[in-house]
Amino acid sequence: MLRRYAVRWTLVAAVFVMAAQGAAEAATFAQRLGWPEGTRAVILHVDDAGMSHDSNAGTIRAIQQGLATSTSIMMPCPWVTEIRDYLKDHPQVDAGVHLTLTSEWKKYRWGPVSGAAAVPGLVDPDGYLWRSVAEVMSNASADEVEAEIRAQIDRAVAMGITPTHIDSHMGTCFLPIYLDRYVKVGIEKRIPVLMFGGHMQHIGGQAGPFKVLVRGLAETLWNAGLPVIDDLVTSPTKAGDYEGRKQELLGLLRGMQPGVTQIIVHCTAPTETFAQISGSGPAREAELRLMTDPDVKAFIESEGIVLTNWRELKQRRDAVKE
Repeated sequence: MLRRYAVRWTLVAAVFVMAAQGAAEAATFAQRLGWPEGTRAVILHVDDAGMSHDSNAGTIRAIQQGLATSTSIMMPCPWVTEIRDYLKDHPQVDAGVHLTLTSEWKKYRWGPVSGAAAVPGLVDPDGYLWRSVAEVMSNASADEVEAEIRAQIDRAVAMGITPTHIDSHMGTCFLPIYLDRYVKVGIEKRIPVLMFGGHMQHIGGQAGPFKVLVRGLAETLWNAGLPVIDDLVTSPTKAGDYEGRKQELLGLLRGMQPGVTQIIVHCTAPTETFAQISGSGPAREAELRLMTDPDVKAFIESEGIVLTNWRELKQRRDAVKE
């Protein structure tokens, strides 16, 4: 099965080679969105809103008191109504749908919005979403994934959330067997899709079929009137201590190429309860500290880095005549 999909997507990638070569030679997406040449624009994006009360508290603090410019919500999770209520009172906040096709924690689980009967390939024997991306790929069809993507977006809208974009929890939507469905739904619903198609300094690895594929899909999204970013950073800090994490983030920002880059953080204000969900509380709390650290703010200002969000990207794309 995997070999069949590999052959299929290698052929698809070949179709996009010419488009990818053209994109590589073009201006950055920051320039194409109207910023001056050389602009380094950054989305500081908080993943996992709605997962827990502690996740919501950290997300809100990172946005209200810190540098975070965007977030996205895990619609299958139990604490979505809390972040929804916050958004009702703060409609200017940039909030998308964090399309969630996995339920990774050992003791804290959730199932598909569609219901297990509608998407049986997406659920494990206990009726929850599979824990790993590999298990999703081995069991769920593209039709089931598309159905769940649509259900999660529809639930957000029904709850009064107007998504500024869609992105993918644990990157599951970026598996080649699902990627075209993810893009298709975004285009159909006119919702910006997290897709990178520029220099890809930090994402995508070395040049190869995946890089060619996503560059081609990025141009498809652009031609459909939706914005695209140049690069994505999924794990900005890894050090064991806070000062090490800060230096990693500052180094990342210092060395960032021109274009639009999204940097993903997971900001949590962990209580004792969060430790029952995950051992990642200290790392998530450190990323919250980074978003509220005055040294980081001063550095961004000194470097002339522009902070932006998906709402602004869509407004800028709407104004571009191409």
